Amino acid sequence: MKVCVFGAGAVGGHLAGRLAKGGARVSVVTRGAHLAAIQANGLTVEAADGEIHARVEATDDPKRLGAQDAVLVTVKAPALASVADAIAPLLGPETPVAFVVNGIPWWYFYRHGGALDGRRLPLIDPEDRMWNAVGPERAIGVVAYSACAVVRPGVVRVENRNSRVVLGEPDNRRSARVAALAESLAAGGIGAEVSERIRDAIWSKLRLNMVSAPFAVLAQAAIKDVFVEPPMAEAARRVAAEVVAIAEAMGCHPAHDANREAPAHRPMDHKPSLLQDLERGRPMEIDAMLGAPLELARLAGVATPTLDLLVSLVKVRARMAGLYR
Repeated sequence: MKVCVFGAGAVGGHLAGRLAKGGARVSVVTRGAHLAAIQANGLTVEAADGEIHARVEATDDPKRLGAQDAVLVTVKAPALASVADAIAPLLGPETPVAFVVNGIPWWYFYRHGGALDGRRLPLIDPEDRMWNAVGPERAIGVVAYSACAVVRPGVVRVENRNSRVVLGEPDNRRSARVAALAESLAAGGIGAEVSERIRDAIWSKLRLNMVSAPFAVLAQAAIKDVFVEPPMAEAARRVAAEVVAIAEAMGCHPAHDANREAPAHRPMDHKPSLLQDLERGRPMEIDAMLGAPLELARLAGVATPTLDLLVSLVKVRARMAGLYR
């Protein structure tokens, strides 16, 4: 299987390493020092189940790679417009594109069913750039549970002991293309589940992100340090309940236990990606992870007072850092 990982940073680098270990013919699109290191020395993934060292084709120009059997897009939401401009050379007539992103994906309402079927999300996909450049019919949803960091150029460290991914079609059918991609990932040693309700999986991950990320950004602290104060833990339970209410209003049923949400995070010495972006001066994926869920809450008439306050404060913090428009 010929697979390109577009945006091989932390999570993308991890998945590229897993695919290569599983026998796929892997290429990556990345840039800067990370690109130079991979070209010179290969890609290294340091994980609990052992180190992976993979020689993968690396470039910053997709035109050098040609059409793929599958593409994994692992850039953060603010960079999707740049993907839309560059992805065409990777797409053959039947190439699926799996989007490994945090938050609400741009294709969310494609084959959703009901009154909102086909609705566009300009907050995430301005001017329908992804919709037109890729086409929602190519899209595969992927939810990744993999806390990673690029510890030095060419080297990705995985903090989870048991990373996993959930893959699914927007119309929830069990397709051959999703099964093939899941098998390629699983062959590399990562848990890979095919879901017939991918939006449930999206909301389950969103619940975790929305419970932890806003607090971590505002406190500028790792998750294990955020919830030591009882009022923070209580606020996290309110956030979890609000996220579940939005999901259920959208017809989804994420796995959740609001009473255990904060305690479950206390041991994690991990900074959410939103906080990592703030600290490193990178554009923050606030819209997909925090803003879009609140837009859906408004569509569904769901009250979210705790989230409204937290998200507003995060936006102010990000604007003060020059990282959010």
